[in-house]
Amino acid sequence: MLPVKLDHCVIHVSDWERANAFYTAVLGAELIARHPGYAYRFSDKQLNVHGPGVKPAEVARLSVKPGNSDLCFEWIGPIAEAIAHLDRCGVAVEAGPLRRFGARGEGTSVYFRDPDGSLMEFISYV
Repeated sequence: MLPVKLDHCVIHVSDWERANAFYTAVLGAELIARHPGYAYRFSDKQLNVHGPGVKPAEVARLSVKPGNSDLCFEWIGPIAEAIAHLDRCGVAVEAGPLRRFGARGEGTSVYFRDPDGSLMEFISYV
């Protein structure tokens, strides 16, 4: 095993205010102010965010576009609680609950979309 772990990945949003509200309220991210823009932190992992006013690094062959990300977040608890949370937040479940395979093995997932249309997933291993 190499001494490697995931540090961050990149998403793109089209509206800071709308995206910040979604990622903090629905996904529980810590909002990190950057100049320009923001990042979303989850414990020791981070989503760097391209959005209005942010110039992507030249090293990327194709820049990330709004709506083309697909991210999975572990829900700590029963998937029914995740579904209830999404309902309280006014976020529609697009698919699920379904059995899926994630970083910890088989779990139960629900799929939904962020405000730009990127696919989001909650997976529960309980």
